[in-house]
Amino acid sequence: MNERIFAIAHYVDQGVLYLLLALCFFSIFMIFERFSYLKKKVKHSKIRQKELKAILESQDYARLEKLTTDLNEVEDRAIHLSLEHYKKYNKSGVDEIFKYVEQSEKPKYEKFLGFLATVGSNGPYIGLFGTVLGIMKAFNDMSATSGGGGGSVMSGISSALIATAAGLMVAIPAVLAFNFFSKQVKGIFLGLDSCKEILFLYEKTKNLES
Repeated sequence: MNERIFAIAHYVDQGVLYLLLALCFFSIFMIFERFSYLKKKVKHSKIRQKELKAILESQDYARLEKLTTDLNEVEDRAIHLSLEHYKKYNKSGVDEIFKYVEQSEKPKYEKFLGFLATVGSNGPYIGLFGTVLGIMKAFNDMSATSGGGGGSVMSGISSALIATAAGLMVAIPAVLAFNFFSKQVKGIFLGLDSCKEILFLYEKTKNLES
């Protein structure tokens, strides 16, 4: 039974390294994809925040309609839908519309973040698992070698520790990327809240005028 376990450990030990290598490639691809995607979104969000600040300072709420040039952007889409709803029904629906937009759009912004979080939290454990299997194999080889074979054991253990290092190399960039991208997504949707407040003021102004 023990021989079977050690035979399996030999192959699984190598499999762990291949798994970590695959996770590394997937993580790198996802990090670059999210960086490119969110970079554009953050830039657009900052521009909209400056424009909303200018509208608030001038109290020229009619300029809100000019902020709906790209309906693929979450801020523009929320503003557009809110203005259209008010024009059509002459009553507020900002809360419901913004909640709908946030729920429908947020998964697009958080794409791949769950995977990066999983890799970041479990990568070291996968590497540790590979190291344990490698050490088991090294000691088993020592017991099967006449005269102890201390040098081969040290070589086996040092090779086994590669799995731990690989696990950390995979996990650390994934954690850093997850935290960075999560902060960006949070900032974008906090900016969406400021859009909502401006629209409340717009509707209040319109109601006073009428």
